[in-house]
Amino acid sequence: MLPTIEIQRLKTAGKHPAVFVISWIALSSITILFNKYILSNLEFPAILTCWHLAFATLMTQILARTTTLLDGRKTVKMTGKVYLRAIVPIGVLYSASLVCSNQTYLYLSVAFIQMLKASAPVAVLITSWLFGVASPKLQVLLNVLIIVAGVALASFGEIKFVWLGFFYQMGGIVFEAIRLIMIQILLSGDGQNMDPLVSLYYYAPVCAVMNGIVAVVTEMGTFNMDDVWRVGVFVLLANAGVAFLLNISSVFLIGKTSGLVMTLCGVLKNILLVIASVLIWGTIISSLQILGYGIATLGLIYYGVGYDGCMTYYTVTRKYASKLWEGERREGRC
Repeated sequence: MLPTIEIQRLKTAGKHPAVFVISWIALSSITILFNKYILSNLEFPAILTCWHLAFATLMTQILARTTTLLDGRKTVKMTGKVYLRAIVPIGVLYSASLVCSNQTYLYLSVAFIQMLKASAPVAVLITSWLFGVASPKLQVLLNVLIIVAGVALASFGEIKFVWLGFFYQMGGIVFEAIRLIMIQILLSGDGQNMDPLVSLYYYAPVCAVMNGIVAVVTEMGTFNMDDVWRVGVFVLLANAGVAFLLNISSVFLIGKTSGLVMTLCGVLKNILLVIASVLIWGTIISSLQILGYGIATLGLIYYGVGYDGCMTYYTVTRKYASKLWEGERREGRC
């Protein structure tokens, strides 16, 4: 549930916040489940990632010429120096993050992957400390240790634990954390201000080339067009389209809500994906795993909103539940 003031602001703007929240959660969840489905039939994650980025390159070029969604690029001072110093290394990190993340689907369940992703904010925080972007604080460190402990418990409780898949996922998280911090350092220093879609406009071509090189070296030798026909051209087009729509929805969610909402939406999305993994693939989740993920999730919520935020949402939720209960009693249903 969003803060009341923010809900009123968005209603005034003509859109209820639920529109942006539901769109982002739905597209994010569909993309993850879609990728898992395709990679269970087409075991070429580097080629799939390259296809996504090539599609994103084409679509961002089209949107730049036909819509106002990418007008933000006009305020970016993109010089050769900035491109080589910022876009290329960040694009390489983004590419590595995507390849590692997609490789993970070959070894681990969707449920366990979402549990591991609970450590992503921890990786970003530690990276910011190492790069000198933020100063370490004892309270934050203790919160981080709680999240790490929860993820560790979830890992110990995983029935089908595969070390290679675990390292791929951790690699993807670390690459993404470094990429985010480098964006903050390199681009803010040049007075740049990019939204996610404008960033994709610049990064996608670099990432497509990098992933293409990786795909040629690692997968092209065993790949043939029969694999594409087996999965289906329409399915691959739909998959790339959904992945691209996810990038657009993230722009609107960030622009119309806040980082707080994004954090809470991410937690809700991960929980829904764990449930979906159980229902769709029959993933078995142990009691220790549930305990560990529960601890990590609570730690992540506290990290995102703090004590005051937790109490605010608790109070609002309790009042809402009380109103529902009183309504049921008045109607004679209880």
